[in-house]
Amino acid sequence: MSDHPQSPDETSQAATSGDPDSDAQATLAAENAALKEQVLRYAADAENVRRRAERETNDARAYAIQKFARDLLGVADTLGRALAAPPSGEDAGVRNFVVGVEMTQKALLAAFESNGLKTVTPAAGARFDPHLHQAMMEQDSPDLPPGAVIQCLQPGYELLGRLVRPAMVVVASRNSGGAAPEGEAPGAHLDTRA
Repeated sequence: MSDHPQSPDETSQAATSGDPDSDAQATLAAENAALKEQVLRYAADAENVRRRAERETNDARAYAIQKFARDLLGVADTLGRALAAPPSGEDAGVRNFVVGVEMTQKALLAAFESNGLKTVTPAAGARFDPHLHQAMMEQDSPDLPPGAVIQCLQPGYELLGRLVRPAMVVVASRNSGGAAPEGEAPGAHLDTRA
C-alpha cells in the first residue's frame, strides 16, 4: 500500500479488483462520506436551534410587557371615564384637578405609544373587523350599512401588531338602512360563524 491517498477512480478500480485492502479502503471511504453527511446535518440542526432560540428570545423580550400593559389598560380607561364626566364648578382647584388628570392621561398614552402599544379606535362607519373589534351590541341605523361600527364603547389596544384587547363596539344590525358597499348585499359581510 502506498502512502499517497488514492483518487476516487483508483478506489473504485481497486474495489472491483477484489483486493482486501482496497475493499477496506472503499468501506472506510463510504463510512467517511456518511459521517461527513451526518456532521453537516448536525451542524445545520444546531444552527436551526440557535436561530429558533434567538427568535423566541426576541419575541419574549418584545412581548414581555404585554401582561403589564393589559393591567394598565384599566387605569387608562378609568382616566378616560373621569375626563368624560368632569365635575362641574368654576372652582380653580377643580379646574386644576381636571388639568392634572388630563396631563396624567396624556403621559400614560405617551408611555404606551413609546413602548409599542397602539390604540385601536374604529371610527363611526368603519367596517367591523372581528380580529380587532368585539361587538357588544347591534342597533338599527338609518345612516350606516349593516355591519358598520356605529360607536366605539371602549378602545382596544395592540402591542407590536399583536392584539392585547379588542375595541368594544356597537355594530349596525342587518335591518339598518344605509347603503351597503358596492357589489355587496346588505349584511353579506357580517361574520356569523363566531
